[in-house]
Amino acid sequence: MDEKTHKASSAFSHESLRLLAEASSVINSTLDLQTVLDRIAASASKVMQAEAGSVLVLDKHRSKLVFVSATGERSETVIGQEFDSDLGIAGRVTKTGQPEIVHDVQADQGFYRQMDTISHFKTRMLMAAPMIAESEVIGVVEVLNRVDGEFGESDLHLLMVFANLAAIATRNAQAHERLKQKHRELCDQVLRDQKIIGDSNAIREVIDLCNKVAPSSASVLLLGETGTGKELFAKYVHNASPRADEPFVPVHCAALTETLLESELFGHEKGAFTGAVSQQIGRFESADGGTVFLDEIGEIPLSTQVKLLRVLQDQTFERVGGMSTVQCDVRIVAATNRDLKAEIARGAFREDLFYRLNVFPVTLPPMRKRREDIPQLVDYFATQAAEKMGVPPPRLSTDASAVLMSYDWPGNVRELQNIMERAVILSHGEPIDINDLPVEIAGGITENDAPAGESSLWDFERTMIIKSLKDQGWNQTQAARALGISRDNLRYRVKKYRIKKDE
Repeated sequence: MDEKTHKASSAFSHESLRLLAEASSVINSTLDLQTVLDRIAASASKVMQAEAGSVLVLDKHRSKLVFVSATGERSETVIGQEFDSDLGIAGRVTKTGQPEIVHDVQADQGFYRQMDTISHFKTRMLMAAPMIAESEVIGVVEVLNRVDGEFGESDLHLLMVFANLAAIATRNAQAHERLKQKHRELCDQVLRDQKIIGDSNAIREVIDLCNKVAPSSASVLLLGETGTGKELFAKYVHNASPRADEPFVPVHCAALTETLLESELFGHEKGAFTGAVSQQIGRFESADGGTVFLDEIGEIPLSTQVKLLRVLQDQTFERVGGMSTVQCDVRIVAATNRDLKAEIARGAFREDLFYRLNVFPVTLPPMRKRREDIPQLVDYFATQAAEKMGVPPPRLSTDASAVLMSYDWPGNVRELQNIMERAVILSHGEPIDINDLPVEIAGGITENDAPAGESSLWDFERTMIIKSLKDQGWNQTQAARALGISRDNLRYRVKKYRIKKDE
């Protein structure tokens, strides 16, 4: 507050200051732009004891002042009306950036009478103050016709303070609106970039289930094999829900140790453990109002399951090392490729947590049960890979198409995506042929026809996989990276070649 405003504020009555504080609290209780503007108009009238109040926002590009909110008799008739920003007393205030009191508007040559004509409201006196943000006039707050007497200098100073407050609140609301719009655009981009491809009955049934559960806040449990697109469907549920404008926060539970997982989910206090040099909020706090996606929920240790159960029951938790209770409003979508009932039977998963998560289970079909979708998926991933490489989308030979349709796809959609990217690279812009596909897909290697000879391709590949696993301490993620294949592809080969750790 500058010196002039500070001196003026010292002359305010206790009642004026109380009303101003009350108005400030009301205005700043929301970030919804229209609600902020409506509260500014209503609060201005109340604080100034005026018959009517209005907020005009400057449309700088069109040089227009627009009535965005108003209160008082016949106020609804002026909302949306606009006029040139150099007209009227409001136009004068916009140009000079100085507040004005006009005790007799009918005698003021600058008074813009058109608004009284439209609203059938007779303005006798008027007080206007500019809304200034970052040295720029962004609008005007007007109050009309004091109920008991005339506006005075102290009223004008009070309106100046009020208009400054209104400008800050409006700027914050506008910034929030821009962020929401950007978030909506990003969500739309995610949906465009990660489409649910397919018209099979199996996939349409899943989409139908997701559409039915999305409007609610019910927990969703996505079940299915690795690579069936569980995170994609979790995003679909979120973006089709009332929480779409709020955060979508994924957590890959299997990638974190027990201590790190708890800290990641619930946050931690300073000094909670070695390396905790400051307070850190967790994924549940950062997702407040939105959705938390818990991938590979079956990997969560029992101690963390207890805390997660509390979040599902009460929407509360404590940070690691903390004592205070934190409230959160989140929807949980979980996913697993494990049989959770079998995990319950062996004591590895809590039954009560399972029933909390399993409110609305959705089973995603594996590729072998939606083969009619394979041509669309092949075309989509091939086109996507070609765009990245800057080459024309390739065609597939008849043999290659037949092989892709007959393969069982143990790695599901993710495996298909990886293989199509590889095939586009190998084809060099030519049609994709059977030779551009991995040998196990093309039919060169199957578990039933492995050659008996010591020098066979079967033995060579099996030996390479075992060596890589040993070199990486049997860490499948690192071994897959060393071999230049996906983790799902490696898992498939480990299963196919019946590789065991004790070899």
